[in-house]
Amino acid sequence: MVEVKLISAEETYEIRHKVLRPNQNIESCKFPSDNIEGSFDLGAFFENKLVSIASFYPEKNENVEGKVQYRLRGMATLDEYRNLKAGSALIKYGEKVLKERQVDAWWCNARVTASGYYKKLGLSVKGDVFDIPGIGPHKLMYKHLS
Repeated sequence: MVEVKLISAEETYEIRHKVLRPNQNIESCKFPSDNIEGSFDLGAFFENKLVSIASFYPEKNENVEGKVQYRLRGMATLDEYRNLKAGSALIKYGEKVLKERQVDAWWCNARVTASGYYKKLGLSVKGDVFDIPGIGPHKLMYKHLS
């Protein structure tokens, strides 16, 4: 069974690097938003091993409705643990925290390859596919919490 816990931003870097940015240096896995006020990082653990991560922080997107918004960034699961539903557990836990903080909506720039997964979690697509240089094609996806 997967256990979700709050973790530090620093604890996310290894998985961010391995899964999301393997062709870049580890410094590219440190986001400016990692330590801003209100941000939080979640880790999913299986047999005491960190296998999946997600970072949330306050950021408004003008293309998403909602007065209080958070952004999900750097969500990743180690390949060999993808069948555990660790990512779904992270989102469920994250949404609980966001609702406690009276957040109206959360959003992310989802890789096109992961957009079907996010749709299953209840997110909607807004706009066209866009490219993030060095990373690839993405879609803006969001979910209202009220």
